[in-house]
Formats: sequence, C-alpha cells, structure tokens
Amino acid sequence: MILNNDTICAIATSMGGALCIIRVSGPEAISITGKLFLPKKGKPFGELDANSVTFGNFFSIDGELIDQTLVTLFRAPISYTGQDSVEISCHGSTYIAQQILQALIDSGCRQAGPGEYTQRAFLNGKIDLSQAEAVADLIASTSAGSHRLALNQMRGHFSRQLKDLREQLLNFSTLIELELDFSEEDLDFADRKELLDLADKLEKIISDLVDSFQTANAIKNGIPVVIIGQTNTGKSTLLNLLLKDDKAIVSDIQGTTRDSIEDTIIIGGILFRFIDTAGLRETSDVVESIGIARSYRKIEEADIVLWVIDSSAPPQEANSLESTIIPLCKGKHLIRVYNKSDKLNSIPPNISDTDIYISAKKHINIDGLQNMLIKAANIPAIDSSSVVVTNIRHYQALKEALSSIRRVQQGIPQNLSADFLSQDIREAIFHLSDIIGEVSSDSILKNIFDKFCIGK
Repeated sequence: MILNNDTICAIATSMGGALCIIRVSGPEAISITGKLFLPKKGKPFGELDANSVTFGNFFSIDGELIDQTLVTLFRAPISYTGQDSVEISCHGSTYIAQQILQALIDSGCRQAGPGEYTQRAFLNGKIDLSQAEAVADLIASTSAGSHRLALNQMRGHFSRQLKDLREQLLNFSTLIELELDFSEEDLDFADRKELLDLADKLEKIISDLVDSFQTANAIKNGIPVVIIGQTNTGKSTLLNLLLKDDKAIVSDIQGTTRDSIEDTIIIGGILFRFIDTAGLRETSDVVESIGIARSYRKIEEADIVLWVIDSSAPPQEANSLESTIIPLCKGKHLIRVYNKSDKLNSIPPNISDTDIYISAKKHINIDGLQNMLIKAANIPAIDSSSVVVTNIRHYQALKEALSSIRRVQQGIPQNLSADFLSQDIREAIFHLSDIIGEVSSDSILKNIFDKFCIGK
C-alpha cells in the first residue's frame, strides 16, 4: 500500500448525542483548521502547542459562524495516525457536524474512507496489522470477554509474542542461509539439535495459539446453545425468558415453531447465542419436517445443548429420543432441563450436574440453569496478559506456520538438506510476519548483514 499524503476528515462519533467529534489528519490538518477556527484568546491556532485543547469559534469558508467548539491539536508523530491531527468537538447536531465537515472539505480536506485513520496508523508504524484489526474488534465488542480479548491484542501482547517467535526463527534461518552460501566448503553453522529444540518449543507455542481460537471465537461471537425437545415442552417459553424478550411465538398448538430462532444475550459476562428449534416429533407436515431436520443439524453446530423435557409427562416420551439425541451430543455439553416442574407435587433434587428441574412459565430455578450454562461454557479467565487468537486470518496463518514448523521437526532427524530446511523456516517466518504486516523477503538478508561480516 502507498501512504496517502493528503489531508482527510471524517465524523468520528455516532450522530444523535450531545456532542460530536470530527477528526482531521494529514500534512495540512493544522493549517486548514487554522483557517476556519478562531481561538477565543491566546495564540493563533497554528502556533499552539501539541496536545493542547482550545475553545473558540468555528466558521464556514465564507466566514459564517457555525458553532463554538473545543479543538484538540496533535503534532506528528505524537498522534494516533502519526501525522499532524486535529479533533473538533462540536454540538451533536447533524446539521452542525455536516457544516463543519463541508467547511473542511471546501478548504482542502478529503472525506476519509472506511478505516483510513487506522490504516494510516499502521502505515506510519504506530501499530502493527494485528493491532489495527483489534481496533475494529474493540469497537464491536459486546461482552466483558470480547472486550478484554480485543484490548489485549490492541495493547500488543499477541504481536510481541509473534515477533519473538519470528526473531528466533530469523536467527536460525540466518545460520542456515550461511550454510547455503558456503555449501562448497561443507560447513555447518546451524546446530541441528538446537534447531530441533527450537522447533519443538515453537510448535508447542503455535499449537496452543491455534487451539485458543475456538475459545476466543466463542467469546467473541457467542457460545452456541441449541434448545431442543419434543413439541410443547416449553422450549420457546424458555428462550423468551432467557433472552428477556418475546422472540418466539408461544402456543399450545403442537408444531408452532417450524424454523430455528436465534439471538444472543450476556449471562455472567459471557455472550451466549441461543437457538430455539422446531419440536421433535413424527409428522406428515412437509414444512414442519424441514424444520425438524434443521433442528438436528443445529445440534451439530452447538457447544451446549439444552434438552427440554416436560417433567409432568410420562418418562417414556422423553426416553424415545435418547437413541437419537445422545449420539449427536457426543463431545458437547448436554443439559437435561426438566421443565414445568410447577405441575409436580414436589421438585426432585438434581441427580447430576447436567440435570435441572425448572419452570419457565413460573420462573422457577432459572438462576440455577444460568449457573449451569456458565459452568458448561468453561471459559478460561482472560487477564491483561492473556494471548488468545481471535481473528480467522490469524488462525489460518498460524495453522500454515504450524505446518511449516512440523516439517522442520520431521526433516531434521531425517538429515534433510539445508535448502529444504531453509524453505520451511522461511514459510513459517512468512506466515508469522503476515499476521503483523511485516512480510519482507529482504528481512533475512538484513539479519545476515547485521550480525555477520561476510566478505570482510
């Protein structure tokens, strides 16, 4: 990508609030703003110190007063984008914001494209590519878990670990490259045992990062919980209760729910994605049969399965589904939810950690069910130092790097030649570099020249 050296502007906040912030970034950000903004007192805007906030009047290009504003000035390179930047805080009127934006454009700014400020921050070396992606994740975070993951990545914990892995591989790649340069002299610069030890260590670290993606993806997008059971067991009532909204139609008529209904809610700081499904029964209705088939498919997609059973009905009704449901739930957290317990003379004690008696209609023992869901989610604690993969692009690149490292592990005991080992190491470096945006075929050569005096 080529760094744009023009000056851009854009509204940075959602419209409709009390205040609005308009951002300006580029070589002429200060001079353009200085033509339109007049401080109430003190120096002219262009002479103000960096990181200063000034109150004054903002005018149109024709000299008409638009608003009284606070303007913050940042001088390169100490700004988000690394360029001269200005943030204009005005009243939240859509008309005022648009008038200020129009005045900036009339004075020489260009309307910024989507994500262009963060793109400039990346291109100017303020953040790496994975940190830039974390900005979008932070904005889109919907739970405490997804917020912590994005914040950790934006702070650079993930980047630092990748850079450390990359540096270790570069050091060994340098030695392997030297062997290729002096191949006629049959010299071994890289100790194969040390290389194998390094490959083993990196394989474990990268493998753990790859494995962390499933957990992070669940935190970020919501843990899928499918609600299944026979017709009229109270699945839709339970869904509405958990979501605190009338998402599903509740009726005594069998087969009311004919398609899956999905929505998310946070319970105990964890985002859950609940999926209500068509009731399981034998039917000749073509449309309902399609819904039931989808119900079984949704079980395969879920991490947690809530099997809702009418506790007031004869046990054999639920038992008839055992042979179908149990195999589909292998490897998943299956919770038997015995609903309509308000119809029982007494509520039996829970016989296991995966069985619970509730009444969705009477709101009985719902807290207990929510606690079981949190426990079944089994989300590890995410602290300020946790390194977890949250991005599918990073996951795919790490999987490719892992494959390359494993080829190195296999190749060393087989006395694979230096050129093949070098290729595998180069590929691992490439995929790690791809995540943070530092892909460069010249990086290995630079590392050689920095550490060795070849030809002296």
